[in-house]
Amino acid sequence: MRGRRKRHLRRRIRSLAYRQEAFLDVHYAEYRCRCSCRRYFRSWPLDVPPKADYDESVRAAVLDRLLEDGLNVERTRAALKRDFLLELSSGFVYDCLDWQLTRLKLADHRRRTLRNFSGTLCVDELHLGKHTLLLATDPLADEVIGFALVRVNDQAHLRRFLLMLKYWGFLPAVVISDGSNLYPATLAEVWPDAAHQLCVFHVLQDVTAKVLDAVRRLRRACERRGKAGRKRKRGRPRKGARKRARQGPTNKDKAAFLFKRRYLIVKRVESLSAQERADLGVMFGYEPGLKVLWRFSQQIYAVWQTEQSRQVARWRWSRLKNSEEYQVVPELKGVLAWLDGEKLDKTQAFHGQPQAQRQKTNNHVERINRRLRFDEKARYKWRRRKSIVRFLLLRISRHIPRPKADAQQLPPTAGG
Repeated sequence: MRGRRKRHLRRRIRSLAYRQEAFLDVHYAEYRCRCSCRRYFRSWPLDVPPKADYDESVRAAVLDRLLEDGLNVERTRAALKRDFLLELSSGFVYDCLDWQLTRLKLADHRRRTLRNFSGTLCVDELHLGKHTLLLATDPLADEVIGFALVRVNDQAHLRRFLLMLKYWGFLPAVVISDGSNLYPATLAEVWPDAAHQLCVFHVLQDVTAKVLDAVRRLRRACERRGKAGRKRKRGRPRKGARKRARQGPTNKDKAAFLFKRRYLIVKRVESLSAQERADLGVMFGYEPGLKVLWRFSQQIYAVWQTEQSRQVARWRWSRLKNSEEYQVVPELKGVLAWLDGEKLDKTQAFHGQPQAQRQKTNNHVERINRRLRFDEKARYKWRRRKSIVRFLLLRISRHIPRPKADAQQLPPTAGG
């Protein structure tokens, strides 16, 4: 039965207008039931939040500045006061976070990520103050699979996190991680059929560091060679000293030239400019031993080319490992011994996937962690666990997937 209208009501709700005050004039009414209960109720527009002093556009502006612009609470209040003449309290800002959290549909997000799962999983950890964030992403579908916030970063918490993903239905064919000791045994226990791929980017970081150690050794030897480094005598230089200086750079000048351009030894040849190629030739003239290091760095990059087959990669590695000129250099010999064996096999696991789905780095999860670390700086190292979990859920919900076109044309692998 229709209720009996008792009175008309009216409320004014603040809205957004740039550099001026704006209000929504809301009209509604109070009714009384005609049935035996005789209760009172009120009508209310569905697109306006009930019992609120601000409409949804104000709440959306607060969330955009907190989640997208990386502002903290006080700067968010100051920005809204400057742009929209709004005097917001700190409690209202936190209420906006809680309000948006209740609107999230986490079950729908989980079903969507499971439906679009490509079979490749990136796992990494991030330290947020006293807590550690365990994060898993799908690099091909550009989705965040799940996360766990723990106080202790050990195998027990990692196992529980991976078992949670397995319970949700994620059965990856390849799991990519960095070189941490937490992953090998735990991944083999939770997903025994999945291949463990070590991040090639982290491996190449260690390799190039050793190559640059060899460059440093040769540069110091060049600086100590001859009379370079001797202290100049006091007084006017002897006759003919300036003439000898004009004949060419000293060993100290050569060492300074090598130090300033040492990165060229490990830079990929296709990325070199014309000036960098010329500088590289001058470096080889100053120190011929650098040519061996440059040749090694270019050949080891070819070991992890995505387009090649596993057989070609193994052939290139064998040729690199058995080269006598590389075994003579102590730094290169140590790198080859460190990489040989099981570690090299784990860096080649991506060859078992179709070429369009090959992923050899966990850069996807690293990029997301980098954004979260930037947010950490604006929030004073995340003091409370509740605030961390709330912000992570809201921040991840803003992520817009941009899947790779080639990956979408191929059928998903196991677990997809």
